[in-house]
Amino acid sequence: MNLDATLNADLHCHSVVSDGTLTPEALVERAKAGGVQLWSLTDHDEIGGQQRAIDAARAAGLAYLTGTEISVSFAGRVVHIVGLGFDHESPEMIEGLRATRGGREPRAREMAASLARVGIHGAFEGALQYVGNPDLISRTHFARFLVEAGHCTDVPDVFRRYLTDGKPGFVPHKWAALKDAVGWITRAGGIAVIAHPGRYDFTPTEEYALITEFIGHGGRGIEVVTGSHTAAEFVQYADTALEFGLLASRGSDFHCPEESRIDLGALPPLAGRLTPVWAALEDRIHHRA
Repeated sequence: MNLDATLNADLHCHSVVSDGTLTPEALVERAKAGGVQLWSLTDHDEIGGQQRAIDAARAAGLAYLTGTEISVSFAGRVVHIVGLGFDHESPEMIEGLRATRGGREPRAREMAASLARVGIHGAFEGALQYVGNPDLISRTHFARFLVEAGHCTDVPDVFRRYLTDGKPGFVPHKWAALKDAVGWITRAGGIAVIAHPGRYDFTPTEEYALITEFIGHGGRGIEVVTGSHTAAEFVQYADTALEFGLLASRGSDFHCPEESRIDLGALPPLAGRLTPVWAALEDRIHHRA
């Protein structure tokens, strides 16, 4: 397999193991049908679906890299760090992610109580209907309930009105530290990548601080082409990757056929001047058994 920047790699995707709506097996089929040549399942703060994804990808003849997306707190915001190509049986990573997930149910109950105070009752039980993994109940599951119950028109409407800072239903969560997340990934043999940097609305100074601290902890990659970036941001973060000597990644951030901005395999390629993250992970790629 040619591992240059033209490879149709999709290294950011979610299943029912976190807040997606498709199983790992269904995602393999969708990725294959979409022309994906190298795929990764990156469920939020969870690697419990990795063996299923590996087995399904092998059976389909689809090259695969292990993955996860870890939520960290940085400068008062939640930032996501994607891990790729790590040992998915690493005890340190398994325990670290378990601890990170630990506060989600109490947080979810607080969110439901807050929504009840503005007249929306039964939100916790309603959100649970959309949860594949109870340890990972999240704002996305609440959003799906609020849309289905007719309180909002779509998922973005829910977040605008209820589930962001300062709105009814928002409850902060204590996430992992950036140093810990990058450490879990690298000590398990993988590469840490800053996910969708254009989403965080950082000032240039804050973004510089994030990138330099990330590199200082051993982080090596940044998502350049992703479903939430504009064409201008593809160029901006390609320049960022070159400026800081970071490997470039690419991923749709696919969650659901009805909700996601772009389908698996439909992203434009990385710019040829970039060094793709998968070129540094060749020995970690799972192929057909």
